[in-house]
Amino acid sequence: MSDAARKDARPPRNPGPSWGFRFLRACDHVLPEVVFRPARQIGTWIALANMPAQRRHSRDYLRVALGREPRTVEVFRHFFAFEEMLMLKLRVANGRPHRGELSADCEDFARFVQKPEDALLGTFHVAHSDLSGFLLGGDTGHRVSMIRLRMGNSHDVDKLGELFGGSVSFIWVNDGENLLYALKDAIAAGGSVAMKCDRLEFASKTEAFGFLGARRLFPFTIYHLAVIFGRPVFMTVAVPGAPGHTVVHATPRWAPDPAASREANLASAREHFQGFLAMVEGLLRANPYWWFNFIPLNPEVAA
Repeated sequence: MSDAARKDARPPRNPGPSWGFRFLRACDHVLPEVVFRPARQIGTWIALANMPAQRRHSRDYLRVALGREPRTVEVFRHFFAFEEMLMLKLRVANGRPHRGELSADCEDFARFVQKPEDALLGTFHVAHSDLSGFLLGGDTGHRVSMIRLRMGNSHDVDKLGELFGGSVSFIWVNDGENLLYALKDAIAAGGSVAMKCDRLEFASKTEAFGFLGARRLFPFTIYHLAVIFGRPVFMTVAVPGAPGHTVVHATPRWAPDPAASREANLASAREHFQGFLAMVEGLLRANPYWWFNFIPLNPEVAA
């Protein structure tokens, strides 16, 4: 293999130094929060100054979410909300107790948690959603296979995987040629499969939906998989609750009707996903910093 091919084969990396996650974990052990939090804020200002592309995408998203030009301090709040989510994942990986609880309006998902079935679980890069699969597996013992992008410096995910290894496994999208086979194997083995449904990079099926004042493209692959494999779908996001708690919001259960046509099932699925987007938009109107969207905003599509 040539040097260029080896370089292309390397997984992408999160921004920041290779030792950054370990440094944060070490500081969290030795520094009181009254000192460490201001230090994290200073570090976030430094990141804001040195990440022009992410800063621009944050500003573009906040302009839409806020309905006006965002101030620099609001872009900082967006960056800092992401940093605090990363810090929470590292703390949970370090063994800090953290519990997931369900919002009062997700009865179907509550039944699923109490008596798990094999399902497809969709979510967005919203607030604590990145933790919800780990908490589901850890709290209920339900097996969850997460579809993730393998990063070259994903220390947080590596440690969480070790902590919840008895109930959580990973399917890496980097190897696209084997992804469908890995999905088939995971579904055949039992348990649920969790995937992010807000970014377009690896989506094979996309459709336009109403979101943040426009028709925008979103991945729709999860519903095609549900029809193919005959699995129900729950769409969820998780947001901060009381200290030490994450609150999970979930849609009603959607399942393909085996007696209906593929077109009829997908039409029903579109209504389900649009309802989920309305729920997410309501949460973001209350706190726009919860969507960690530091890439180009989902493109608009003509009505």
